[in-house]
Amino acid sequence: MSEINLKEAEPIHCQYTRTSPNCCTCLSSCRGTVAALVRRDLEKACGMENAMEETVEKKTDVVVKGDAALKTQFLTTKDKFHEFVDSGWKGPKGHKTSDNDKPEEEKETSVEEPETKKFKVDPEERNKVGKPDGKRIRGQNKSRPHTKPNAFDEKRLCPSVIQDNKECTYGDKCIFLHDAAEYMGSKLADIGESCYLYDTFGKCAYGLSCRYAKAHTTPDFKTMENAELIKANEGRETVKNSLKKELQNQLRKRSVAFKKSEEYLKTLANNKDKTQQLGNDPTGEEQRVSTEAETQQASQDKQPPVKTIGPLTDEDVIKLRQCEKKQVDFQDKLYLAPLTTCGNLPFRRLCKRFGADITCGEMAMCTNLLQGQQSEWALLKRHESEDVFGVQVEGCFPDTMTRCAELINNNADVDFVDINSGCPIDLVYKKGGGCGLMTRNRKFEQIIKGMNHVLDVPLTVKIRTGVQEKCNIAHKLIPEMKKWDVSMITLHGRSREQRYTKLADWDYITACSKLASPVPLFGNGDILSYEDAMKAKETGVSGIMIARGALIKPWIFTEIKESRHWDISSNERLDILRDFSNFGLEHWGSDTRGVEKTRTFMLEWLSFMYRYIPVGLLERVPQKINERPPFYMGRNYLESLMASQHAGDWIRISEMLLGPVPKNFIFLPKHKANAYK
Repeated sequence: MSEINLKEAEPIHCQYTRTSPNCCTCLSSCRGTVAALVRRDLEKACGMENAMEETVEKKTDVVVKGDAALKTQFLTTKDKFHEFVDSGWKGPKGHKTSDNDKPEEEKETSVEEPETKKFKVDPEERNKVGKPDGKRIRGQNKSRPHTKPNAFDEKRLCPSVIQDNKECTYGDKCIFLHDAAEYMGSKLADIGESCYLYDTFGKCAYGLSCRYAKAHTTPDFKTMENAELIKANEGRETVKNSLKKELQNQLRKRSVAFKKSEEYLKTLANNKDKTQQLGNDPTGEEQRVSTEAETQQASQDKQPPVKTIGPLTDEDVIKLRQCEKKQVDFQDKLYLAPLTTCGNLPFRRLCKRFGADITCGEMAMCTNLLQGQQSEWALLKRHESEDVFGVQVEGCFPDTMTRCAELINNNADVDFVDINSGCPIDLVYKKGGGCGLMTRNRKFEQIIKGMNHVLDVPLTVKIRTGVQEKCNIAHKLIPEMKKWDVSMITLHGRSREQRYTKLADWDYITACSKLASPVPLFGNGDILSYEDAMKAKETGVSGIMIARGALIKPWIFTEIKESRHWDISSNERLDILRDFSNFGLEHWGSDTRGVEKTRTFMLEWLSFMYRYIPVGLLERVPQKINERPPFYMGRNYLESLMASQHAGDWIRISEMLLGPVPKNFIFLPKHKANAYK
């Protein structure tokens, strides 16, 4: 409340004596007049304050702290938004639906919206606020249901029938159908009239089980082929790095030879024994240095015999130096981050088309790769459009990481291998991997040197600022990694504990990039527009890695290269999703299993993509990555539908492209939004 300035007010005189009311004789008579005037001023002040409060309340109805600033004509409430979306939905076939018209199985698939993410309380405020349930809120829906894609097919056709009526090896014991007519009678309805695989390659490998089978099936249930397209695609290998059955069997039987890895691990064991022997010797430091030098010289003089077929080359007997390895130009490149779940091959194909320079596969566990797990090897697959491609591996021990690097080097086509030293999840960290490597310098050094010893391609490392929120240690590690011959370093400007509740520390990334020189250092964190990218480049980093920004708007690479804000329409965004569905059908299959797998990954992506706010609706450009999108009406119905925060509306979008969901389909997103504060 504003203070009353008594000095500037007109002097109050007594109505009898015309003198100041401070005198004793007139004090009692003047008290009423002064009280009335003071009361009048107080009422004026209170009235002004109430008016200000009403104005503030009106503003807060429109703009809330942490929300993105939108033009007022587009803002709405949650109830009005969902009422509009539900009333305008016409269903995947184009006819308008209502709650009464929906079948019971479709009502069951609409999962209720998860609870809003609770804000992380600062340490200073934790004692004041307290935690009601005593549990820390995490950023994942860990208890979400998992439904296997095979469960959607009640009756499945035998692969022998799909593959040109070959003889079934299981005979009468086969549990699948062999009668094509019976299968086609019980099969789910086709999604569309044209098959992407048939139109692209001239043949659909899924035959009658394809959900677009009418496009390439004759009346007598024979699969058609387009000879011209088959000839045009003859010898074309669209996807590389698939796990061969022979290699998988060898890995399961542990019969794969790791010669280079064994050499390195023997030197590690010898050095460890000598260190223990010289541990109590006061002059042990000098002897240790001379002993290591003698060991290296002896190993160079006495090379083990090499069994070869054909002419002997220098690479067979001489280890490649760092400068002789395959080189990758990392300077001034846009790097799509390795994204778990969402950074799959179809999504990377989209980002390559929008201008991403470097792509990397999803994080793969080194132990699972060494065991020959098909699902883990699928993360190493590379599309022909990915010209600069790397794989990211995670592990916490020198022996497994070195063997895994040699396995990838001999059996996969990659341009670089990346070590994940930034994964924050408990499953990885508690075993000593991910962020845990940053606090285990000795093991970290052994892993990097071992992988460098067996690799013919560059080795890169991805790290965070540190483990604890206010204790950065990356600046101590970077000079050491330069000595360990790392080819490139990526620094995410957050600690493990911080996660995404606060902005990335680009000032710290700037300091670290100077320490890393001449080794390239890429910065990562909070880039959602070309303006953010320009500011990041001004810090002196060699390049930029984009993660969540690419999930929210994959066309960010085009915006950065063309230095503009792209007010992309809802129809263009739907076309992007349609391309993703086509790439997914090519990658995971066009049968029911592949369609539902494609749908699941699309829904995971939509759990990020809905956070995009069209440029034409923003009051202030550009949108910031830590600003929550409020409820707003788009410029058309599709734009409003794409802005929905409800998982049921994401399923509706998927039905526009992949047909109705099966009866027992349930979806909850893997990640909750944890970046709004």
